Order: sequence, then structure tokens, then C-alpha cells
Amino acid sequence: MLNLLDYRLDNGLRVVLNEDHSAPLVAINIWYHVGSKNEPLGRTGFAHLFEHMLFSGSEHVGNNEHFRHVQSVGGVLNGTTFFDRTNYYETMPSNYLALALWLESDRMGFFLPALTQEKLDIQREVVKEERRQRYDNVPYGTAFERLLHLAYDPDYSYHWPTIGSMEDLGNASLDDIRDFFRTWYRPDNATLTIVGDFNPDEAKQLVAQYFGDIAAGGSFPPFTLQRKPLGGERRETFASTIQLPRVYRLYHLPKMGTPEWIHADLLTTVLGGDKASRLEKALVFDKQIATDVAAYVLPTEATGMLMLQATAQEGVDIADVEATIDEELARIASGSITADELTRAMNRAEMEYAHQLENYDTRADLLGMMSTYFNDPSLIDRWLDAYRAATADDLANVVRKFLVPENRVTSLFVPEAA
Repeated sequence: MLNLLDYRLDNGLRVVLNEDHSAPLVAINIWYHVGSKNEPLGRTGFAHLFEHMLFSGSEHVGNNEHFRHVQSVGGVLNGTTFFDRTNYYETMPSNYLALALWLESDRMGFFLPALTQEKLDIQREVVKEERRQRYDNVPYGTAFERLLHLAYDPDYSYHWPTIGSMEDLGNASLDDIRDFFRTWYRPDNATLTIVGDFNPDEAKQLVAQYFGDIAAGGSFPPFTLQRKPLGGERRETFASTIQLPRVYRLYHLPKMGTPEWIHADLLTTVLGGDKASRLEKALVFDKQIATDVAAYVLPTEATGMLMLQATAQEGVDIADVEATIDEELARIASGSITADELTRAMNRAEMEYAHQLENYDTRADLLGMMSTYFNDPSLIDRWLDAYRAATADDLANVVRKFLVPENRVTSLFVPEAA
């Protein structure tokens, strides 16, 4: 059991402390409960833009000075954005805890006074270039975006990826940025996690000193998390400048943390999680009609997604790859998962979770997730219970219930010449 202290400041900031003196380091992680799902239509990409904007300086910290302060004492830092959250983190020598807390508090409480049109223009171009490099100008780069467009109607906020659209980024104004920041980047919408070599009384005093005077915000904009049923499979074939055809599928699941989502997570190891998986054996080794396969679930709060993909060998019809995938799914649905396969999937889950717990930075991130999505940081001690209790029939039931044509979208990438 982890040694946890969980409390709130008067302004609503949730603080989770995990004292651990096994290394002279401290990890600071702050989760804002805002991601691309909180963006209104026409304003996509704002959450990810803010991931960049909050490194462009605040009232008492200059542009990119956050990096200089942390790296000058040997620390590391970054930020990430996803559908449901944005987080920022630092791992520091433990005697620099105060520095990290001051830096995070300054951009939470004093970002807007330093915001300028020049900074917005610079970071907007950075994000646009990131979109070009990761999405628009690489083979298969728009596959995830295309799946989301198929899987969700335009008025559902998982319809677009976190990178947003070029048009919306180009239209973002300073007033839009100010409104988005005031709405979401505030203490009563954040969880601050500290893990590592620190004195709890000193940490509490520093948190109160740096964050206690930051004002809470007002109400949050309403939005629905209820997904409309697909009403049948949605498919597309997309001709692109690629050499090998590839099939992408998205299957809808219950949201993260539910038993069926956890069973689906285990199932992905059986299906395509490694070289010993069913699809790797059937497609790559036995029939030799594919070069690679992958299967995984996404850690999403509102509704779940299982992703599956396979790349065809040169000269192979992508329909043959799809047919083999469906054959393996049918076998699993009929109850063919072996005890060894289930044990291997459970062992993989245990191993990956142990690696997350042993590092201060990833443990702090887990505590932020448990607090933000499930309102319970102590869940970190019980997270694996549902994995350990799973049966082979639980995994087969995921296939029977969710991995069916009427619950999926499919995007086929084919070479333009074809």
C-alpha cells in the first residue's frame, strides 16, 4: 500500500502526496481536467495549443525560462495532452521542490498577464508544424483522425484528435485563448501530485504558499458524454501515397476502468500485443500475409476504444488480411483462449504496471489519473484486482459483445496506384 496523503486547498486544488525516500528525487505532476473533449466545435486544438502556450512564460517567468530553471538544476520536464486531460510534470533533485512548485503556480495563477499576440502566433505555428510532421506529411499519418471522424458524429467531442484542425488553429484569437484558460486552467479543476523524497509538512506548507492564493473559477460549460450508437459498421477506403495497404479498426467499448474495458485490455495482448499473439502468429508467421499487427485500448474517460491494425505484405489483398482477423476473432468468441494465453496477458499487465509504480514520474502520473478520472488516488493500490480476477470467458465475451461489425469503424489505406 502506498503512503498517500490526499487533501484539498480552500480554492479547490486537490493535492496528493506520496512520500518515498528510496531516491533523492521528487516528481511533481499537475493534471488539469481539460482535453480536446472540452473544445467546442470550431475551436479544436485549443487544449494541445495550451500545452505549448504554458511554456511561453508567465508574469514572473520569461518565455521558455521554465525549461531553463528546471534543466539548470539537472531536472527534466514536459507536458502532454489527450482527450480528457492536460498535464505538466517535472522530476527534480529533491532539494528543488520549491522551485518546481513556484514554476507551476506561476503559470496557473499568472499566465494571462504575460500573454501576447506574438506568443500566440509563435506557438500556433509550432503546433501547425507539428501537425504537418505527425499527421499530414507522413505515411498513414491521418489514420487516427479518419477513424475518429467515422466513429463519432461531429457534435461528439471525441470526433477530432487533440492536434485539432489547421483552420481552427488559424482562427484562434487572443480572446479565445483567454476565455479557454479562465474556464479550465484553475485550481478547482486541477490535481497536484508530489511523489518522492520530501517532508510532508514542508511540502504542505510550500503548496499552500504557492497555490493557496490562486482564485477558483466559476461554473463549467455543460457537454454530454453519451455516445450515439453507430447504427451499423462505417467503412471507408482511402487512397494515399503509401507502399503497403493497411487496415485500421476502432471498436467501441465501455469507458476506461470498467470491468469490460479491463477485459478488453487483456484481450489486446492475446490479439496483437506481442510476437506471441494470435494475430501475429496467424498473419505474420503462418500465412505471411502481413508485416505487422497491433492491438491496444485507449485510456479515455468518456467512452472506450479498442484499436486494431495490420499492414499487408506487398501484393496481398487487404481483404485477405481482414478475413484472417475475423477468423481469429471468431475462434476467440467460441472460447479458444488458453490458460497460457490468459496467464501471459495477466503477467504483461502486472509487469507494465510495476514499471509505472517503480518510477516517481510515472507513479505521479498514475495518481493524477486516478484522482482526475475516478476521484480516488488510493485506487492505485487496487487497480490490478480486476485484471487478476479476469477469466478466459470474460475476454471471449468482449469479442462476442463488442468486437462485432456493427460496433466498429474501418479505414482501409491503399496505395494510390491501386
